[in-house]
Amino acid sequence: MAELAQLIDSEVFLAYATYTTIVLLKMMLMSVITAYFRITTKSFSNPEDTATFGKGENAKKFLRTDPNVERVRRSHLNDLENIVPFIGIGLLYALSGPALSTALLHFRIFLGARIFHTIAYLTPLPQPSRGLSWAAGYAVTISMAYRLLTTALHL
Repeated sequence: MAELAQLIDSEVFLAYATYTTIVLLKMMLMSVITAYFRITTKSFSNPEDTATFGKGENAKKFLRTDPNVERVRRSHLNDLENIVPFIGIGLLYALSGPALSTALLHFRIFLGARIFHTIAYLTPLPQPSRGLSWAAGYAVTISMAYRLLTTALHL
């Protein structure tokens, strides 16, 4: 058990915890951005959400989709699809004892890629900016998984 305590107190684990917290806060911010776009465009998916804007038939016109809301939702979904694997693989990677500089490189590239991906998605910037930022983050997670499978797990 002492070894696990040492791993958790390591600089690599603290870096992992820091970057994971930042990326999770960024993902949580997507919910706030979605709510902002829903309110400003008056585009809701649930009847009870339209009560502020009218009753009965008048409220039904606010039950609609909006391209801007859908764009934010797709960006949020992409976060879920990419950040969750990063958290799991990143934790195992951090506990496997990599060099601090290598771990920081992985964590920083992933965070930067996810932030840029969101900017590219919401602005929207022309492709391939969004695709390249997605690929950079994905490559980081694959790189950590490869290191785990070839070194730490002795496969």
